[in-house]
Amino acid sequence: MRPGLSTHMLSGLVAGAALGVAAHMLVGESVVLDGVVANLTEPVGKIFLRLLFMLVIPLIVAALALAVAELRDLRQLGRIGLKTLAYTVVVSSVAVFIGVGLVNAVRPGEGLSAELRAQLSARALPAAPVAVMEGATGVDFLVRLVPSNVVKAMADGDMLAVMVFALFLGIGLALTRSPAARAFETALQGLYDVVMHLLGLVIRIAPVGVACLLFSLTARLGYDVLRQLGWYVAVVLVALALQQFVVYSISVRWLGGMSPVHFFRAVHPAVLTAFSTASSNATLPTALQVAEEGLHLPSQVSRFVLSIGSTANQNGTALFEGVTVLFLAQFYGVELALGQQVLVVCICILGGIGTAGVPAGSIPVVAMILGLVGVPPDGIGIILGVDRVLDMCRTTVNVTGDLAAAVVVARGEPRL
Repeated sequence: MRPGLSTHMLSGLVAGAALGVAAHMLVGESVVLDGVVANLTEPVGKIFLRLLFMLVIPLIVAALALAVAELRDLRQLGRIGLKTLAYTVVVSSVAVFIGVGLVNAVRPGEGLSAELRAQLSARALPAAPVAVMEGATGVDFLVRLVPSNVVKAMADGDMLAVMVFALFLGIGLALTRSPAARAFETALQGLYDVVMHLLGLVIRIAPVGVACLLFSLTARLGYDVLRQLGWYVAVVLVALALQQFVVYSISVRWLGGMSPVHFFRAVHPAVLTAFSTASSNATLPTALQVAEEGLHLPSQVSRFVLSIGSTANQNGTALFEGVTVLFLAQFYGVELALGQQVLVVCICILGGIGTAGVPAGSIPVVAMILGLVGVPPDGIGIILGVDRVLDMCRTTVNVTGDLAAAVVVARGEPRL
């Protein structure tokens, strides 16, 4: 996301919110205001959201399949690959639990009256079917994770089944060594590139979509929605800070045998690059240089861990996705049972592996999870207004996490 576009997006949030609050205070409920919202701002906002949702399934299938297919090197690198995979799963789990625990403790989405929540739900876009969630427990739930018809699963919005299919597709690509399989992998990469380009085009019109969505919300609700948004931003930033400075310091010291002070001094060029670009992929060259020249890690370890990590070890993104889903569930008054929250945690960990390492790459994943747990997806428009700052911060956590993983994995590994 270009800096100019992010400024425009923030301007859209401010303009839409300010005009909506002014209309709410000066006009209140009126035929004219209802007409503007119902026939102009609300349809424009919903079209913007539908353009995002349209890209969810092809992005999830391509990104997850390619992420797993790239792990074919695990068999070649053996111990290094297994250590990387184990560390990624554990630390991503810690990140998501920090976010989910904090959002449950602070409950930033609460505060709206039942009447206002009813108005929101009545006008919200319908969430995707949640058949997988209803009446599925234990063995039955596990059975229903495997789609009998993947096309039907896509049409029904059964995203868990779609993700299982994408994982199996990636495993098949990793295990199949033939020219045709590599051609199919290239085709999947082409699909991924096209979808990411389309996502970039949709994000370009985000300032207008965000302005319309915020105007529609604040014109009906007043400034209450902005207070909830401020609490949400605070919770995300605190959770990311805990992951960055507490979890990584512990892992670097106790698992990597390195001083956290030395680690953070050495990685600061990569941290600054990640914060400014909001892209793990764009930061990869700087991170590789830092790992070899600043941290003095074996090149065979740093190149493998950081290359895989730019896509598959996105702790900050997984944390952000968990906080966002639970915040919007609270915002719309959707109570998520413990089992549903555990499911959100698992999907966020998986989403941290399959999410694109580019700006705004996590937004389609958040949309998918919202539909899965029955939360109206309209709230994404609110999140997009502040997403640039949060994206910069979570990318910083992602890149620092990749470097911390390289330190941990490199411990005890000889230089080649």
